[in-house]
Amino acid sequence: MDTATSTTTQTVEIFTDGACSGNPGPGGWGVLLRYGDNRREISGYAPNTTNNRMEMLAAIHALETLKRPCKVVLTTDSNYVKDGITKWIFNWKKRGWRKADKKPVKNADLWKRLDTICVKHDVEWRWVRGHSGNIDNETVDQLAQGAVKLGQAGELPIDPAGEEIDPTDQP
Repeated sequence: MDTATSTTTQTVEIFTDGACSGNPGPGGWGVLLRYGDNRREISGYAPNTTNNRMEMLAAIHALETLKRPCKVVLTTDSNYVKDGITKWIFNWKKRGWRKADKKPVKNADLWKRLDTICVKHDVEWRWVRGHSGNIDNETVDQLAQGAVKLGQAGELPIDPAGEEIDPTDQP
């Protein structure tokens, strides 16, 4: 029996988004966590990063915020994050963090971190089309965009994990 599932007693809804002004460039991530009537918003900033890293860090920080194992419904507008953690990661791990073409997996540091935190929770991953009117997705998009502005103004600390740009992750 899966320990994360067997100790799960609560369901947390999470919405995540990442944003980047240029790719690479200054980036931000935003998270909305909801449990019953409780709601929490968090965000972060990196001055030189990629959109994919910001999308991943939103999910990572959301799950790391949880203090005990939870049932989670995590909604993202990033197919990269959703497909990476639900489909691709299994073969990446078997191949020593290499893709089928033998090239290194982009953002392996963050994929490993996300994989580790997912083991602690029972996560159901959902995808929503960005900018399609989903109010919660729009909220986290605004948080991510706002984080870029706040970070550039020096009002939000730098998320050091966002700075570790993988040279293979350039557009």
